[in-house]
Amino acid sequence: MKDALHNIYRNQSLIYKTFLFICATVLMVYLFPKAGKFKYEFQKGKPWQYDNLYAPFDFPILKTKEEVEQEKEAARSDFVPYYTYNANTIAEVIGMYKKEYPGFFQNKNLQRAGQEFLTRTYTNGLIADDEPLPESRFVNLVKGNEVSTLDKEKLIRIGQLQKSLFDYLEERGLSAYEDDFYRLFKSIVEPNVALNEKLSEKALNEELNNIYTTKGTIEKGKRIILNGEVVEGEKYEVLRSLEREYESHLWKGTNYYYILFGYIILITLAFTMLFLFLWKYRPYILQNNTKVTFIFVNIIVMVFATTIAVKYDGSYVYVVPLCILPIILKAFFDPRLGLFVHVLTVLLLGFIVPNSFEYVFLQIIAGMVTILTVSELYRRANLFVSVGQITLVYMITYFAFTVIHEGNLENFVWLNFGMFALNGLATLFAQPLIYIYEKLFGLVSDVSLLELSDTNSKLLKELSDKAPGTFHHSLQVANLAEAAANEIGANAMLVRVGAMYHDIGKMNNAIYFTENQTTGVNPHDEISPAESAQIIINHVIDGIEMARKNNLPDRIIDFIRTHHGTSTVYYFYKKQLQNDPETDEEEYRYPGPVPFSKETAIVMMSDAVEAASKSLKNPNYGAINDFVEKIVSKQIAAGQFLNANITFKEIESVKKVLKRKLTNIYHLRVEYPE
Repeated sequence: MKDALHNIYRNQSLIYKTFLFICATVLMVYLFPKAGKFKYEFQKGKPWQYDNLYAPFDFPILKTKEEVEQEKEAARSDFVPYYTYNANTIAEVIGMYKKEYPGFFQNKNLQRAGQEFLTRTYTNGLIADDEPLPESRFVNLVKGNEVSTLDKEKLIRIGQLQKSLFDYLEERGLSAYEDDFYRLFKSIVEPNVALNEKLSEKALNEELNNIYTTKGTIEKGKRIILNGEVVEGEKYEVLRSLEREYESHLWKGTNYYYILFGYIILITLAFTMLFLFLWKYRPYILQNNTKVTFIFVNIIVMVFATTIAVKYDGSYVYVVPLCILPIILKAFFDPRLGLFVHVLTVLLLGFIVPNSFEYVFLQIIAGMVTILTVSELYRRANLFVSVGQITLVYMITYFAFTVIHEGNLENFVWLNFGMFALNGLATLFAQPLIYIYEKLFGLVSDVSLLELSDTNSKLLKELSDKAPGTFHHSLQVANLAEAAANEIGANAMLVRVGAMYHDIGKMNNAIYFTENQTTGVNPHDEISPAESAQIIINHVIDGIEMARKNNLPDRIIDFIRTHHGTSTVYYFYKKQLQNDPETDEEEYRYPGPVPFSKETAIVMMSDAVEAASKSLKNPNYGAINDFVEKIVSKQIAAGQFLNANITFKEIESVKKVLKRKLTNIYHLRVEYPE
């Protein structure tokens, strides 16, 4: 049991990466659309590039969206709505008429004439003035359990009551009583017909739902299209119908599990390529679980955002700012990794988006432009300029595809240019997103490095106060290292900041370091070489503790750990050998580790050369050349650069820069006359 726990602890990093791999694969499969992928790519107006195609099964020809919408619009315009007829209203109104009539007339014949008019009026129905009537000629009148179709002109509105009454009285020679009858009817009549919205809506929906979305069928084995034929008209509609039917059929029965299995294989293959890339070219990233998790989180976020856009509207995929991915990965790691992950993500998205070839081509080109243009994110103007270039490339590429597909600009969708503009605006969110990621994952970008390089920051201010000589030495090393980094294409900003902080541990015992001894008194004269060596060695350990206490990023702490590598405190070791020839050299050796990147290797060389240059009595070019060669050669012989990904050619370039810069620093001035 104890051995098993020990093995788990020893392999916990591998176990975590395996768990991350499985979780990411499952999540990606879940996000992928649950519809089959039609195995043919075709475009309207372009030739069919495959073999002759025959129907693999019976399938219906689907109507286009426009055709279905036209039929629905026709159904709406021809729809006969339902109106409810209230039979009780006539009895109530006639009852009120008989009650009110004696106050106006005493003649029985007049009473019968008025009652006859009310009966005739309510036979078809009386409708309020504000009650809507359909555009169609007829209405459905619901009387109890019966429905009858009635010409809407036979319905009398309240506003038409006066004219109808006067016409009726004129027919019977009773025009003299018009005003009295109208005053009486106006006070008692009420509408008895009203629109039944609920029933009408239900009936309309039934009609719309009964509209067929198909217009015929294609039988199995029937020829659909020949090789080289242009995809247009009916052929295009049949191919679209086959594609829809194929995708819906594919996810039925056992096919579902086969397709899931295929997705799992492809996603696993893509993620395996990512791990292999990290293992072969970026092992220091692969060893860091946080950084690996960060990369996978960014991939999944982009896939998720694209999936949401596709589900809402396929045309919105170009609003998703996919170029944020290479920007962020370049800011935290390097351009090569950023482009590799971007291309891998775009290939995975090819399973999700419509017009996959067009999408993949456009996004890969945009990713390349991003990697080539986005630099120095700490300069705000640079991101704006780069985003403008990215947006322009999107527009140009889309324009080219449209011209190729359509052969003209008649069907050009200018709205997509607006989507690319929105994409560009969303890409500007990369800068605040970098800040968020720094806090969430504890990573460091060039933006943070710029803040750390401020000499008025707390730690550097403290260094300049407690150890001014060391502070000046650190600035000199930073200048040398930055120039060397620019020469070989390393991260110059990272090198500069690392060099500025590499000796902060000397603050604890500043007087024990030569550059801080201004009085001419050397405290090492009063202690043993062993104690002196321990104080010198401890400045590395003290610097690491101080950096962690002040929350410096790990990438900066790496410079503190490695700037002496595993070299020896040679001066005190030789001094102790005079007292004790049996002295163990390991007691005088820095704890390491040795540099493991170009940047840390550059700072080691620059630090050693700058410190040693103070001992030159006659710093001319020849002397500088010899001592730079001697120091760097000694470091190479001691194996200090074995773990750093720096070549001999690059080391030679670094040496050349160091020689040139030191020669400029120690140049001789003309002697001015007194």
